[in-house]
Amino acid sequence: MKPSVELFKLIKSLTKSEKRFFKLSSSLQSGEKNYLKLFDAIEKQLEYDEEDIKNTFKKENFIKHLPSEKNHLYKLVLKSLRAYHADNSVVSQLQEDIKNVEILFKRALYREAGKVLSKSKKLAYAYERFYFLFELIKWEKQLLEEEYKAGNFQQNLDELITEEKDVLEKLRNLAEYRILYSKINYVFRKGGYARNDEERAIVEDIRNYHLIKGKNTAQSKSAAATCYYIQGLCAIVNHDYSSSYEKFTKVVSIFEENPKLITEIPHQYIKSMSNLLYCFLDVKDFDSFFDLLGKIRALENQPGFTSIDIKMKLFTSTYTAELVAYDYMGEYEKGIEVVDDIVAGIDKYKDKISKEEEILFYYNIAYVFFGANFLKNALRWLNKVINDNESNLRQDVYSFARLFSLVIHYELENYDLLDYMVKSTSRFYQKRRKEFGREYKFETIFIKYIKKLAKSSDNRDKQTILFANLKTEMQVVLTENYEKVALNYFDFSSWVDSKIENRSFMEVKSELSKQKTTLIS
Repeated sequence: MKPSVELFKLIKSLTKSEKRFFKLSSSLQSGEKNYLKLFDAIEKQLEYDEEDIKNTFKKENFIKHLPSEKNHLYKLVLKSLRAYHADNSVVSQLQEDIKNVEILFKRALYREAGKVLSKSKKLAYAYERFYFLFELIKWEKQLLEEEYKAGNFQQNLDELITEEKDVLEKLRNLAEYRILYSKINYVFRKGGYARNDEERAIVEDIRNYHLIKGKNTAQSKSAAATCYYIQGLCAIVNHDYSSSYEKFTKVVSIFEENPKLITEIPHQYIKSMSNLLYCFLDVKDFDSFFDLLGKIRALENQPGFTSIDIKMKLFTSTYTAELVAYDYMGEYEKGIEVVDDIVAGIDKYKDKISKEEEILFYYNIAYVFFGANFLKNALRWLNKVINDNESNLRQDVYSFARLFSLVIHYELENYDLLDYMVKSTSRFYQKRRKEFGREYKFETIFIKYIKKLAKSSDNRDKQTILFANLKTEMQVVLTENYEKVALNYFDFSSWVDSKIENRSFMEVKSELSKQKTTLIS
């Protein structure tokens, strides 16, 4: 059985300050500290090597019980982290306050408990932590009972009960919005843009849900931000980028008008601004894009944005968007210039980065190499996507990577290999047709013409006619919502135009970048 690496990962995730705190707090404890020896040994390793640990401590008795020693150390490190970050998190502060209220109450120190409770309630309201408010009001009712016993009837129990009902309703309201968010997020995470009736039905049900469609249905700032965010995602599905821009702008405004929410739920703030980046790209407003990109990256050293998961989110969201921007601009050499930074970031976060974010990086890196006409490099990166498919994750990216691969092999003039790949890709889409119960017209047409183009490689005039015919058929098919999604993954239209006009793909894209529109409808 392969040794567990959870402890190694946890230790390696610690900052210098966190390590120092752990060792200082451990030094205050009495007795033998084998766990510190184990901590130091693991900390020095670049990759976890359990055999090396066993050899290092082969004369120590504790090594005979290594699994239990590792488990003990794991719990101690987590305990140390809880103590270290106790004052940095509102949740931690509220948890501590509730424990303190309970301790003081049980000692009959009711006035003291009331002071802690009053301060904690203000904090919970400020950060919209309704679950903790519900718990605090429960203790407040118990304190009120003691006040009544002492003959003090100044506070009204009915007011407290009304407050409790209001908090409970806000908690339910926010929970319902978060369920809706999870549902629409499922559509995007599994297959990207909706491309079948079932997925679109999910989105339409959410879009027409009374909490999303109605006015003034959100009972808190957090709920309102989530509501607008969901509306923004629904607008993206319907290719309504003007509405999407409006909704995500409202989300960002809610956060920036309530900065406490930013520090408590920074992920949603980052996601909202990241979606605005793509709204700017859609209308080719590159100045606004790079201004916002700089604003997002500047968050890294601000309070609430210093944890590993947030830094990783800032890295993945901004660099993926930047690669996409250079495609929209037709400036692929600039995209290649950031590839080393991306590779360094992937290496830095290693197994912490999600598989989805990793394959999006690989796909977009392949895209910028293709645009700059470094075809073999493009193919190498694209193969990382094709060879690392997971059946339940982003099948949209994997699917279009197959078509993108056909384009690269055509450009490389690998015509013999292309014949085999066309057959393989056709089988892949036939299988998908059976699985999803519908045929994707664009993919069918494109594969048909790639096959014909490969067979007529020695006849330039015939290829020009084939590309012209492909363009005509594509223009008809791409008027359909389910089919036009294909252009979000690769600009097949620009590639076909480049072949008809005998120009480079980069030239065509660069010209398109100058055709700006507006987000104001």
